[in-house]
Amino acid sequence: MAVNCAESVDQYLADLPDERREILAPVRQTILDNLADGFVESMTYKMPTYEIPLSTFPKTYNKKPLMYCALAAQKHHNAIYLCSVYSDRKLLEILEQGYQSAGLKLNMGKSCIRFKKLAEVPLDVIGEIIASYEVNDFIENYHSCRKR
Repeated sequence: MAVNCAESVDQYLADLPDERREILAPVRQTILDNLADGFVESMTYKMPTYEIPLSTFPKTYNKKPLMYCALAAQKHHNAIYLCSVYSDRKLLEILEQGYQSAGLKLNMGKSCIRFKKLAEVPLDVIGEIIASYEVNDFIENYHSCRKR
């Protein structure tokens, strides 16, 4: 994909080819439907992110909002970035079991799930993981990880 200079998530999706938008829009909706109050959708790192704003939690290591998850159309695949899975072994197990139960292969890096088709993503499992943290719980998790 070419570098996206969108200033909003709606513009980011509108700038995508139709086939990419048709894949990412339902994933975005799953995130929004399951995201706890206090997280906000924005464009950070040139992709749609779901984060804790600096007005709520300003003391991050990089002085940017604390990212909870993100969504992106990469050059050769799409990706969902789930920071909670990277830092919470129980959620990683839920993710792995969810993919296995759905008969899907999990193509994952440390916190990114790579996929080319919507059928490769069990949206119910993604929704469950997104819904697993409230803002204060994720901040507590962040502090716990930073101490390690």
